[in-house]
Amino acid sequence: MTKVLAIIGASGHGKIIADIAELLGFTINFYDDAYPNKTHIEHWPIHGTSADLVSLKNADITFTYDVVVAIGNNEIRQQKMQQLQQYNFNLISLIHPSAIVSQYASISPGNVVLPGAIINAFAKIGVGCIINTAAIVEHDCIIADFAHICPNVALAGGVSVGSKSWIGIGSQVRQLITIGDNCLIGAGSTVVKNISDNVTAFGSPAVPKK
Repeated sequence: MTKVLAIIGASGHGKIIADIAELLGFTINFYDDAYPNKTHIEHWPIHGTSADLVSLKNADITFTYDVVVAIGNNEIRQQKMQQLQQYNFNLISLIHPSAIVSQYASISPGNVVLPGAIINAFAKIGVGCIINTAAIVEHDCIIADFAHICPNVALAGGVSVGSKSWIGIGSQVRQLITIGDNCLIGAGSTVVKNISDNVTAFGSPAVPKK
C-alpha cells in the first residue's frame, strides 16, 4: 500500500522534497498557508493549510500521514515542526537515493538530505536540518537543530554548526571549526576561525560583519 506524505510548504524547496518522496514511493499531499489563493505547485494540488492538516488529524484517530516540513527559512521551519510535534505528527527524514550516508552517521527526525550529499562516519545531524545538494559533512561533524547546509558546502572533519545557522552555497569550513547558533556564513566563504553566536561572516577567509 502506498504511503501518503504530507509536505508543509509549497515552494521551490517543496518541489525538491516531493521529487525525493516520489522516488521513495510516497504519494504527495501538499499543504501551504497561502491556500486557497495558491492551489497548485506544478502538477501537485495543494490540499489546504497547515491548520487544515491539524484539523484532519484531530478529526480522525486513524490518521497516518507522515509529514515533512519543506520550508527553507530556519526559524519558520522550527516553528512549524514544533507545532506539528504538539499534535504527535510523525515527522520523518527523507534521504535522496543518490546521497551517501555512513552507517555510523546519526540523523534525527525531520531532516532532508538532497541529491549527491555525503554524510560521513560519526557525523551527527540534529532535528529539522537541510543537507542540501552535493554538500559534504565529514566525519565527526555535529550539525545542531534546524541548521541549513547549502549546496556544495564542504565541512571538514570535526566541524560543529550551531542551531538555526545557515552555511551559504559553496562555502568551505576548516577541520575542527565551531560555528555558533543563528549564524549566517555568506556564499563562497572560507571559514578558518571559530565564529561566535549570532554572527554574519563572509569572505575568504570569512570575516564577521556588524
